[in-house]
Amino acid sequence: FFAVALSAIEINAQNKQFKPEDTEVWVPVPEVVVPGASDNQAPGDALILFDGTNLDQWVVTDDSNWEIKDEVMVVRSTKDKLEHPSNMSTKENFGDFQLHIEWKSPIKVEGEGQRRGNSGIFLQSRYELQIQDCYQNPTFVNGQAGSIYKQTAPMVNPCRPPGEWQTYEVYYTAPSFDEIGLLLTSAYVTVVHNGVLIQNHIEIKGSIKHVGLPYYQPHGNLPLLIQDHGNPVEFRNIWIRNL
Repeated sequence: FFAVALSAIEINAQNKQFKPEDTEVWVPVPEVVVPGASDNQAPGDALILFDGTNLDQWVVTDDSNWEIKDEVMVVRSTKDKLEHPSNMSTKENFGDFQLHIEWKSPIKVEGEGQRRGNSGIFLQSRYELQIQDCYQNPTFVNGQAGSIYKQTAPMVNPCRPPGEWQTYEVYYTAPSFDEIGLLLTSAYVTVVHNGVLIQNHIEIKGSIKHVGLPYYQPHGNLPLLIQDHGNPVEFRNIWIRNL
């Protein structure tokens, strides 16, 4: 404490030598970005991944499992989805980013736990931000909506009822590796669900593992992936900003 107090005294003495302009920074000037018309609309520097008209920004394993209906992207539900999923990946690769995505679980409630309204957003195709109907639907907490699957549970559960639109705002920092592939820094993510902070700059421990513990494998920029888990989850208004 004494050392800290001395340091503060020394800094305060030095500050008396400064003028206001000595601590003013003028360059570089931040780029001007036109904001969206509302908080959920894409700003001017965003890449529109889905606006309700086409899937031009995506690569789909099986086009027959996805459709656009009433400007909404829908996963068709089939019984064999878990054995033959049709995930959707962006054509473009990403590192650090800000992501906005809106999703809706089916209004007709079927199943329970992990079998209800299940999908997921795989950040860099490896780290799953869970999508799940968790409105009055108990499941393991590190697998509920807003969790980093099998790693970190959300701080709270702000899920709306099935059939209502939900929003994720995601702020993601990619991991970094040295020249021989050793991890230098982990991935970190902040998630706001329906306007509520649920993940506050939490560390991602590695790639998602359904069984066992996560671990990192070296990689560069990779696509964003949306999971087909056999439930007819709907999506709209998806945009992303490279950071």
